Amino acid sequence: MTTTITSPAPANQIGTQFATSADGTKIAYEVHGTGPALVFVDGAMCQRTMGPAAGLAKALAADFTVHIYDRRNRGESDAGAEAWSIEREIEDLAAVIDAAGGSAHVFAASSGAALSLEAARAGLPIDRLALYEAPFILDDTHAPNPLDVPQQLQDLVDCGRHSEAVKRFMRIVGLPAPFVGLMRVLPAWKTMTGLAHTLPYDLSIVVPHQQGEPLPEGRYADVGPETLVIAGGKSPEYMRNAQARIAEAVPNARLETLAGQTHMIKPKPTCPVLTRFFLR
Repeated sequence: MTTTITSPAPANQIGTQFATSADGTKIAYEVHGTGPALVFVDGAMCQRTMGPAAGLAKALAADFTVHIYDRRNRGESDAGAEAWSIEREIEDLAAVIDAAGGSAHVFAASSGAALSLEAARAGLPIDRLALYEAPFILDDTHAPNPLDVPQQLQDLVDCGRHSEAVKRFMRIVGLPAPFVGLMRVLPAWKTMTGLAHTLPYDLSIVVPHQQGEPLPEGRYADVGPETLVIAGGKSPEYMRNAQARIAEAVPNARLETLAGQTHMIKPKPTCPVLTRFFLR
């Protein structure tokens, strides 16, 4: 898997840079801080300007050279000439890791955690891997999600019903209807609907592991990096159970539960855990 890098940035430079993925797609990223290289992989409906990336980069910049990037077909990153696939997204992450110096720690959240597990299986040069709540359903404590959910949302997007696609996604992930209604009147709603076309991508990554069945035997046996799996203590039971199963399935992994936390990442309780793990 070969990549080329365009306009590399000094480690302490803040601003948009571009890595070129294996298929020629330009992937936008920015760099904060100095120290060991750390790449953050966002989840669904997130990009550098919306989601936890910017806050985490600021909080971790004293100890790490933090690379945050827009995943394919969101933010300032290009869509690519080919149809989306997880293989292309893995190549994108490889390009950002190349830009970070050839190897890096990786911290990934939600569907980004599922993507990063696949990247580790593919042998990307990840030094240590930290995962925050890959949204799997691996037991009977939550109803499975239909396997055709990605196609359901793709159909809405294809019809131009981006707002409906976002609403449908929010209900799938368990947000209550009043909260969804509130979100529709906030300024961020326009940005969210602008990312609706990427929701089928994230769902395609996670829905095979949202069927209420255990992970396939040996699924993550070839994940090489030392891995920290993080769960929120106030997250639903199915989510906490899934993190425990992931930690059991990855050869060199351990589970840490953050008391009082949910699926929404907060830098203050999360960053000290990451710093201890990556720097020890």
